[in-house]
Amino acid sequence: MEVDGISDSVFTQLVKPNKTVHFEEPIVDIPVDIEVTQHTETRPKHKARRRSRNSSSGSKDDEEEATSKPIAPSKLRKLTEKDRHVSRTGKGRGKPKKGGAGGKGTWGKLTEVVDDDGHTHDTRDPNYDSEDEEDTYVVSPSIPQMNTDDFQQQAETMFKEYFDNDDKEEIATVLGTLNIKNIKPEIIRSLVAQAMEKKNHCCEQASQLISFLCGSLVNSREISTGFDILLKQLNDLSLDSPNAPEVLGNFIARAIVDDCLPPAYIQNHHTITDPKAIEALKRAKILLGIRHSHAKLESIWGLSGGLQPLMQLVEKIVLLLKEYLSSGDKDEALRCLQELAVPHFHHQVVYEATVLVLENGTDTCASAMTELLKYLGITTVITSDQFEQGFLRVFGDMSDIVLDVPHAYTTLNNFMEKSVKAGYVSPQVAEEIPQRGRKRFVSEGDGGALKQPEY
Repeated sequence: MEVDGISDSVFTQLVKPNKTVHFEEPIVDIPVDIEVTQHTETRPKHKARRRSRNSSSGSKDDEEEATSKPIAPSKLRKLTEKDRHVSRTGKGRGKPKKGGAGGKGTWGKLTEVVDDDGHTHDTRDPNYDSEDEEDTYVVSPSIPQMNTDDFQQQAETMFKEYFDNDDKEEIATVLGTLNIKNIKPEIIRSLVAQAMEKKNHCCEQASQLISFLCGSLVNSREISTGFDILLKQLNDLSLDSPNAPEVLGNFIARAIVDDCLPPAYIQNHHTITDPKAIEALKRAKILLGIRHSHAKLESIWGLSGGLQPLMQLVEKIVLLLKEYLSSGDKDEALRCLQELAVPHFHHQVVYEATVLVLENGTDTCASAMTELLKYLGITTVITSDQFEQGFLRVFGDMSDIVLDVPHAYTTLNNFMEKSVKAGYVSPQVAEEIPQRGRKRFVSEGDGGALKQPEY
């Protein structure tokens, strides 16, 4: 087939004049709305066209007839509805199955709660629309941010109570309720500063509390910041505690052993120029460099409080009472008793004081011990239940004490009378004092028959 001089056709740019072009297959299905314009480009871009399978050749009339043929309405409807999820049987509303949880490319789950209209209240749901929500506001209570001064006042009372009861869980609970997100290093600074002014037993409690809070309430970085503040304040801390650099060095070494501080903490402070801070860091470095340092640093503060052996505590209490009898200094006896840090064992003081009075047997010793126990009761170092427990222990051991001290019952009666007058023993406890029975070898009502002695 020859095509010659087609200037009004869409193939004008592809066909040169006086040139024969052979078409193997005619192009059909050209849309009706297409406009044929003259392009200056050498090769225009056209939409993809399907080629007819009926014949391999055609004429210009056939081509124009195919171009003017419209698309069937059924085909247009299929093209517009091919992406809709409508059942072929005409059932359903065209929405995803199973509430959007069944099928590829869907979202949602069977347990999702939505309104009857299909609205969801989950802000993370892709189908969530804020305009569908009602104008409701939920006001949640908020805790104001606590500043450093307010926290220091509360921490002083809180840690003082902790040193008395050693309840770590309570401290963690109280600290968790405070809004101290930006001042958590103050926990370490306040705790260590208060422990420095107290005995080794309180320092051991402070080290245990730091290890307990690490990871749950404070992290290693915040603990490091707290110790940095202490290093800067060593000059002021040394005014109240002359051995503050040594104590702080012990705290740093113990914190490194407990994995609360990084091992490179000391090396990271090589640029410090403060002499007292350098002394504290050298102390920590020496402690960490000794052999078996981890095992030894666990007892860096020594055995104190309830960790001491029982016999050692008893010996210290007896020595304390004997020193008081020789010096008569009640304040020194009180200080030594508080230094033992065993408030649960103060009934042993009452027991040992009463035994010393029974063994001495003099009125001077009884009066001195009465004054000491009265002073300890007034200062509430020894409570009423500790007094009661101590005296009841003496009453129960009188059968053994009287073997070494024959006049023990008489001395005990006199001592209890003075104790009741002093006010630290209740009359109910005094009524339970044992009385030594009268030993009768000859019965008074059975004709003079001999009886076995009763002890």
